[in-house]
Amino acid sequence: MNDIKNLTEGKIRSTLVKLALPTMGTGFIQMAYNLTDILWLGRLSTEAVAAAGAAGFFLWLASSFAMISQVGVGVNVAQCNGKGDIEMAKKYISNGFQLDVFIALTYSLILVLFRHQLIGFFNLQDENVIEMAVDYLTIIGAGVVFHFLNPVFSAILNSSGNSLTPFKANTVGLISNIVIDPILIFGIGPFPAMGIKGAALATIMAQFFVSMIFIFIGKVKGTIYSHIKLFAKPDMEIIRKIAKVGMPPAFQSTIHAFINMVITKIIAAFGPVAVAVQSVGSQIESITWMTADGFSAAISAFTGQNYGAGKTDRIKEGYKQGIQILGGIGIFTTLLLIFGAKPLFTIFIPNDPSAISEGINYLRILGMSQFLMSIERGTTGAFNGLGKTLPPTINGVVLNILRIPAAIILSSTALGLSGVWLSISISSNLKGIILFLLFRRALKNIVSEQRDDELIEKIN
Repeated sequence: MNDIKNLTEGKIRSTLVKLALPTMGTGFIQMAYNLTDILWLGRLSTEAVAAAGAAGFFLWLASSFAMISQVGVGVNVAQCNGKGDIEMAKKYISNGFQLDVFIALTYSLILVLFRHQLIGFFNLQDENVIEMAVDYLTIIGAGVVFHFLNPVFSAILNSSGNSLTPFKANTVGLISNIVIDPILIFGIGPFPAMGIKGAALATIMAQFFVSMIFIFIGKVKGTIYSHIKLFAKPDMEIIRKIAKVGMPPAFQSTIHAFINMVITKIIAAFGPVAVAVQSVGSQIESITWMTADGFSAAISAFTGQNYGAGKTDRIKEGYKQGIQILGGIGIFTTLLLIFGAKPLFTIFIPNDPSAISEGINYLRILGMSQFLMSIERGTTGAFNGLGKTLPPTINGVVLNILRIPAAIILSSTALGLSGVWLSISISSNLKGIILFLLFRRALKNIVSEQRDDELIEKIN
């Protein structure tokens, strides 16, 4: 397979950067999908932003469930590539897609059938916001399968050292979303104005285009996933191995999404402006975590291949250099969010002074957590590459759950809504510190195990 690149040799920093830059670009593109919707919806109304923000949590849940196959397949494919076992990598890919499609179709059915009950969870006070949120969720639910497929395609190629192709495919999707969004939201030429329905439809259409590009590339260029047979008999043992690796990070992300839904319910008591601020602010803040997640995927692929090849020293040095780069990104975004809060937020909601004021507050408080958030994301990628997905899951779940009582307590004081933002910032910092220390310990154990294995080989 000419699309597989060897990450077990060569200069570490340049190897990581070459792999990470397109992956980070892909992360920016995923962020830009949501920002594009909010950019146009913010010009429609603050209520439209609030509706999309509430319904958008179920798209976040879709990404969480997709991580079962995305991480499970990606890690196993990277380790198989490191061992040179391409046939086994193909088996992981075929079974991973079967699992992914099954989960996607089940989730799609749930979103469409229970759309009213799901939106009702938030106890939104404005009937217009509720109606728009239901409309948005209905369309997203009907086409969510493409939201499941694309991360798995990307993970397979990233694990093979080819991060450029996912970047190109997702770039096409973003451009199509940017073009289609205003046409369908406001109505241009022969197209009627669809409002929030247009934003949802544009997102699904863009994701569909990306899926078709990945499939086309697989058929024409003969990538490692070109052999996929969705209707073949699944190998339950391989699916079990995929789920074993993919379930912990998927569980963490799912719990994180549910926690944020509860926090949104707390925020909704402050009115639709508060919900809109959270929706816009979190998307702006995703400048950090989408970038860090992109680099995290590169660290995961690098670590996975080198772990499969038994190159422990290279894993250690790769992590060190990767974290140095991520730390720099975290410092930059900290300064950006703190000192550029007003112009950043005003881009998305330009005509609502109360939303702008609270948005500035949000960005400055969350800005204080960007450095350690970057460290946490990168360290999660390193753990994933080792196939040890449980430590970051436990760390993330426990500290994310603690956000709820912290948000309730702090928001009931004079801090008000700022107490909610502060609870998120504090937990993000703690997650970064704890996971960094856990990985240092894991590295020591791996080095010790390798030395023991080498000693046994010499004795034998």
